[in-house]
Amino acid sequence: MNEEDLISKKELLELTGISYGQLYRWKRKNLIPEAWFVRRSSFTGQETFFPKDKILQRIERIKNMKDGLSLDELADVFSPSSHVESLSTQTLIKRNIVTSFAIELFEEEFGRQETLSFNDILTVYLLQKLLQSGEITREEGKMLVTVMRENYGALAAKPCELVLIRKMGVPLLFLAESAEQIYFDKDVKWIFRLSLAASIEELKLKLNNTEA
Repeated sequence: MNEEDLISKKELLELTGISYGQLYRWKRKNLIPEAWFVRRSSFTGQETFFPKDKILQRIERIKNMKDGLSLDELADVFSPSSHVESLSTQTLIKRNIVTSFAIELFEEEFGRQETLSFNDILTVYLLQKLLQSGEITREEGKMLVTVMRENYGALAAKPCELVLIRKMGVPLLFLAESAEQIYFDKDVKWIFRLSLAASIEELKLKLNNTEA
């Protein structure tokens, strides 16, 4: 990680207006990952730094949501896993988590589903989101559900991105732990890079807000 990608603890506290106590309370509650606390040598000795973009975005989200959710509920939102094991497709449609169209497209690939696991709910949520935005076609949507069903389980606890590229109109959709170091020739067009962590947070908030 480059030095310019980091922010010191002192700068972070000044910029966000949070206290030292808040920062470490959020760390204890797993709202901020341990891995983001980076110890580096400085002229004053050891100093703590953070990945700048990630920590600023996370603190902003915590500040915006902490009045409506407890710290334990926030920890669940930011966790890559979920307390939701499965939900019926009818419940998901009734709660307006996903549409029947997205469910039907998913079922075209994997057959009739009475219930969906959290990973499959995430897949259908992504499918609906990207179809509604016009970023993928119906056929690319089918690619998405296959890629997620076959590969996401191995990456579920890791930060990863869903990536779609096209070359001469031919799509390639894949999951990557990091798309930062992936390069293609000039004829390849990047369509999107989607952080699954952000989508998981969105989905969990929708599930929490619509719980019966």
